[in-house]
Amino acid sequence: MTPTVWRPDILDGFSRTDIPLLPGTLVAGEPDTPIGGVLVRRDPERPVPASACFPSAHPLSARRHPGRPAVLYLHGWNDYFFQTHLADFWAGLGYDFYAVDLRRYGRALRPGQYFGYTTDLGDYAREIDGAVALIRSAGHERLVLMGHSTGGLTGALYVHDHPGVFDAVVLNSPWLELSGNPVLRQVLSRLVTGAARMAPTTVLPITDPGCYRRTILASEGGEWDFDTTWKRLSAPIRLGWGRAIIRGHERVAAGLDIAAPVIVLCSDHSVTTQTWTDEMRRADTVLDADGIARRAPCLGRHVTVVRIRDGLHDLTLSPAPVRAEFFRAVGTWVAAYCGL
Repeated sequence: MTPTVWRPDILDGFSRTDIPLLPGTLVAGEPDTPIGGVLVRRDPERPVPASACFPSAHPLSARRHPGRPAVLYLHGWNDYFFQTHLADFWAGLGYDFYAVDLRRYGRALRPGQYFGYTTDLGDYAREIDGAVALIRSAGHERLVLMGHSTGGLTGALYVHDHPGVFDAVVLNSPWLELSGNPVLRQVLSRLVTGAARMAPTTVLPITDPGCYRRTILASEGGEWDFDTTWKRLSAPIRLGWGRAIIRGHERVAAGLDIAAPVIVLCSDHSVTTQTWTDEMRRADTVLDADGIARRAPCLGRHVTVVRIRDGLHDLTLSPAPVRAEFFRAVGTWVAAYCGL
């Protein structure tokens, strides 16, 4: 077996390696360039900060060794992995941390490719399978999957279709049903028609008012810096992608059978108007939090639902007191159900 080559990442204390995909993954209109995912890992030398944001953490040695558990993180739509404090949190719980940038996102995006595009969420099993193989080759036997938003939907479908791969599932505001933003709901509902079959790469005329970005981006009053070419101010939504999302929602609504324990965390309320209000800094402005909580029991046999007061859509990017509550909830659940 060829040794895995890890390269320095754009984030200090992290490395990355490619997950090449099989031929045939290009779509009409894209250049003939390599396509695949990128696996990012938190380096063992990176120290675990003694931060009040992680009050439930129990720091262990950050040195990898056989049997040490690991977590694999899946980002959401128009996103990539940049939340280093999330990786530090998991390291504090004794887990090695990995994150995958899926094809056509973030580190895996190549010039000319359709940003974030897929016609089937199940296609991402190739990246997840590749990531799992690399993580297992590092000696990890116990694995936890963590997914945010669309990554939560993708991850839930994968765990249902691949029982026994992951021992537990942590979902941060997963997109489990077609609700929330009324404009997005209305448009995507029409994608069950033949339009997506006839012109799957057609871009929908949806304008992002930028309210969520305003709650998180440092230059607009938020707390976080990120690459706005990878987490864009406005990203094209295509018909084929929308149909893939609807099919995923239909599968959840019909009921999944995830045997591993699942925790679903979401905000205690949403604000989905198109006009800015300061209340948006204390709410999910992307999805319907009540809808997430309502749909969560459809995931499997053992599902815990936690509502985080004043949480943003990405709960890990919420203000410090709010994300501390999020980390407390996850840490307590992991201690109870993951056997560490």
